Amino acid sequence: MPVQPANLLMYMFMNILIEDAEKLEYLTSNSQWTKEPAKGKNFVATRIAFAAAKREPIGKFNIVAYITESQQFINMDHGRGQGVDEAGAVNPLPAAA
Repeated sequence: MPVQPANLLMYMFMNILIEDAEKLEYLTSNSQWTKEPAKGKNFVATRIAFAAAKREPIGKFNIVAYITESQQFINMDHGRGQGVDEAGAVNPLPAAA
């Protein structure tokens, strides 16, 4: 009979989420943002979540594994999305010729 690690079952309840690093919100399946990690869209792999996050109109993001049983987070990766124009941002003046 094969031997399985005792913590194998725990990883069956792990979700891979995109986290907005500044707002600490999680992307949902309908492209909204929520403070509740259990409502976040679960990606099948970190590289798929990373590629999706790069296309989102957010600044800094984290790819996190969320273990539902213990409500723990494990940081897997991070990066920058497409970014958003900040309201009231001042455009620099062109240089004098």
